[in-house]
Amino acid sequence: MKITVPNPSLVVLIGASGSGKSTFARRLFLPTEIVSSDYCRGVVSDDETSLEATGDAFDLLHYIVGKRLGRNRLTVVDATSVQQRDRQPLIEAARKHHVLPVAVVLDMPERLCHDRNRARPDRQFGPHVVRRHREALRRSLRGLRGEGFRYVYVLSSPDEVDAATVEREKIWNDRRELCGPFDLIGDVHGCYDELAQLLEKLGYVAEVAEDAPHGYRAHHPDGRTAVFVGDLVDRGPATPTVLRLVMSMVETGTGLCVVGNHEDKLLRKLKGRNVQITHGLAETLAQLEGEPTAFIEQLGTFLNGLLSHLVLDEGKLVVAHAGLTEPLHGKASAAVRAFAMYGDTTGETDEYGLPVRLNWASEYRGAATVVYGHTPVLAPEWLNNTIDIDTGCVFGGSLTALRYPERALVSVPAARVYYEPARPIPPASEAHTPIAAPPPESTSPPGRCAARISASPTSLSGAERGRLGQARRRFKPGPLSWRRAGRRSRSRTTCWTSRT
Repeated sequence: MKITVPNPSLVVLIGASGSGKSTFARRLFLPTEIVSSDYCRGVVSDDETSLEATGDAFDLLHYIVGKRLGRNRLTVVDATSVQQRDRQPLIEAARKHHVLPVAVVLDMPERLCHDRNRARPDRQFGPHVVRRHREALRRSLRGLRGEGFRYVYVLSSPDEVDAATVEREKIWNDRRELCGPFDLIGDVHGCYDELAQLLEKLGYVAEVAEDAPHGYRAHHPDGRTAVFVGDLVDRGPATPTVLRLVMSMVETGTGLCVVGNHEDKLLRKLKGRNVQITHGLAETLAQLEGEPTAFIEQLGTFLNGLLSHLVLDEGKLVVAHAGLTEPLHGKASAAVRAFAMYGDTTGETDEYGLPVRLNWASEYRGAATVVYGHTPVLAPEWLNNTIDIDTGCVFGGSLTALRYPERALVSVPAARVYYEPARPIPPASEAHTPIAAPPPESTSPPGRCAARISASPTSLSGAERGRLGQARRRFKPGPLSWRRAGRRSRSRTTCWTSRT
């Protein structure tokens, strides 16, 4: 059996004493990736068999697991883990650090476990121990996915264990191998004429071509790649044309794109969800009315495949629609997707009825350059190695690109005001609310700032709040009819403390 584990992820080995978990782990994982309960018992008591030290040993095990996951390291827990109460803290650690939990079950015959334990001088206990382990394991097998394990692999014989291999699979947003050069393009919002002018100014050759995907082709003679920060749609006059061009560039490898909150909302509408027809969605739907069914299905596939963010250039560059704090780089969860699409919101609204967004960038101290949009500003400004390049083209501002690694800004002015903004576009320094220091009673350690992801901006409908930040979803396409497949996942409000 080939066992596929996302990298990073938390791999939990589950099996009775004597089932061969430690041997399995040593064969397929690095020694530094394995966190063993026996080893932790030895660290805290100098005796790996000391049951009296079990509580302290698991405190140490959970601590090490948390530290490794916090550093984006694949981690393997080698303990029996046959009881749900023993697995629950591990599931919670995976959620806290936005990694996927993987269960690998070694369901070996009871007699084999007894024989192996009798051959080990440190495993001289009665057969009732293995019997209890196996009974607990049997009760747990069906419920592992319900507990939160994303992948469950069950090995039922020594031959299956010996034949098992492990394939490490990169998280989809991990594109570190792509080193550019890149041209990062701000929120387009259906402004095709300005996009075409900007691409030409950047040196791209774009043309209408019947033999090209979606009827458009664009490339750069020097091999540069355009990276769109999301919000291609809504408000502007030519959303379908923008989509055709960007979809073609993504398919042919000359462009990349992350999801914006407007793409997420459009996808939910195409799937038949109940969303508010506001903030320019009505214009997009009207423009899509005349498009063929085949294009609508292709559009659904494209939107469904957009990732929350991209990690590029060996981890030196991160692109997310609304930005992303360093602990979330390269992670995959509903909370990560929510932050990437909406930013760090308070759940409150301002005098214009728009969400109040905290200035996460003012607290950013990460090594990676973070490029984002979402909040329109008069002109981009660098702040702590981050930059907002949404200069409000659809509101009569300009469409801006950041050349990377040159860090040169290129822009074209909007031909006119296509959509009146709900509030005046502020300078970059005034676009977000400063993050307040923790109150005196806060338990946050000194030098840290408690930041919160709000999963329900109050400018959205109740139905939309429940869907905010949901992970990438599968769908079954039909002619203008979209249906979600699989189990609904709940958005959660997630808290964490970020370094200052």
